[in-house]
Amino acid sequence: MSTRNFLQRIRRGAFVAAATAAALVLAACSGPAGVNGELNQNSGGTQQAAGIDTPPLKVALITHAVPGDTFWDVVRKGAETAAAKDNVELLYSSDPDGARQAQLVQQAVDQNVDGIIVTLAKPDAMSSAVESAVDAGIPVITINAGENEYEAMGALAHFGQNETVAGEAAGTQLNELGAKNIICVIQEQGQIALEQRCEGVESTFEGKSEILYVNSADMSSVASNITAKLQTSTDIDYVMTLGAPIAMTAIDSIADAGSSAKLATFDMNAEAIKELQDGNIQFIVDQQPYLQGYEAVDGIWLYATNGNVQGGGAPVYTGPQIVTQENADAVAEYAANGTR
Repeated sequence: MSTRNFLQRIRRGAFVAAATAAALVLAACSGPAGVNGELNQNSGGTQQAAGIDTPPLKVALITHAVPGDTFWDVVRKGAETAAAKDNVELLYSSDPDGARQAQLVQQAVDQNVDGIIVTLAKPDAMSSAVESAVDAGIPVITINAGENEYEAMGALAHFGQNETVAGEAAGTQLNELGAKNIICVIQEQGQIALEQRCEGVESTFEGKSEILYVNSADMSSVASNITAKLQTSTDIDYVMTLGAPIAMTAIDSIADAGSSAKLATFDMNAEAIKELQDGNIQFIVDQQPYLQGYEAVDGIWLYATNGNVQGGGAPVYTGPQIVTQENADAVAEYAANGTR
């Protein structure tokens, strides 16, 4: 089965979300990031677009971002753009530790925000805080991670990609490229979405696959671990990373190991697109994080002002989209703008 046919059903949901994003006419304003226990006001979130006459809203966006992961800059930029359009004051915070992320959710509840957008990378740690928000009458939308858990916690909607399906698409693409022996690099052990990606890859990949765990909080150890694996397993012909910053490190690790292995990755940034164009990355699985931030803020606004719930409460898929060297130029300008 070709990758195009494999992705046809999943892209229907992505096209709906993309059509909304295509109507954007306002640029986002940047603000200070809230990290490790702080909820910071987005300085651009209160800017009111011309013609907006709906009441101002205060919305908290709380992710499990690791400091320095550029993926979350794109999510946040989408959220900020929608916030400026919708007369929303956006409060952003993040913490990769599940218990501390849950504390940030409770802090938002205590601030009596009008809506909460949250990721559920570690759902067991998050369930009590999310349910507390719902019990307080605060609408909750999940993004990125939590497709299997959001409904049980009482969240209105979920925006993201199905990570298992995305992994299956990557495995199919690896087959088409002739890969025989791969390592799938997980940068945060216990992060359910990352585990699902590698499980999806393994389910469709016809060759040999192995998981390599690394710690993205220590990029020097990431580099040494990938290099060591390639030096001891010289028959590895593909490295599959699950984030653009890990892919950048893997490029150097492959060279340091003297390996002929090729590289593919999930998630993109401007650097990754450039490496794709130059042939150092073979393909990127893009979940369109800008859409996740944008649609979630818009979802809170639509619910507050008109009682709408996108997708009828079912997950709204923003990906996957396979980006190769052949179609990289079409998205490169957006990546340079920080929106892909």
